[in-house]
Amino acid sequence: MSRSGYSDDGEYIAIWRGRVASATRGHRGQAFFRALLTALDAMPEKSLIAGELEQPDGQVCAIGALGKARGVDLSKIDPECPEQVAPVFDIAECLAQEVVYMNDEWGRYDEKPEDRWIRMRRWVAEQIRVTPEECGAVELPEPQEQNDG
Repeated sequence: MSRSGYSDDGEYIAIWRGRVASATRGHRGQAFFRALLTALDAMPEKSLIAGELEQPDGQVCAIGALGKARGVDLSKIDPECPEQVAPVFDIAECLAQEVVYMNDEWGRYDEKPEDRWIRMRRWVAEQIRVTPEECGAVELPEPQEQNDG
């Protein structure tokens, strides 16, 4: 089994995807993705590893990038245990597993760390929902009834 905990067992997949979608859309998920996007953009070296949160030389995976930006001691977290990862980042366990899956397994088997960063940055940005306030929403008048008279 992988670090994400995902398997090829397709039973209950619709329920699982629903939980991930709900966690992604929710307030905590959106806050997480916004912070993760900021952390990825702030990385001096735009590359991501797979398989662990942080390597001894300081390289990180996507979640590790956010942890590092927040000053989290990543060595105290078991990267294969979503029950430990999720509360540190205030997200649902299923969302932690989804991010790990996307980071570690979604790309090509021979993906370069720089390409993984590009792919993950794009995916993270796609998860963020723009709020009406960010669109410059204005209060619009109610539509008037048409008189076909």
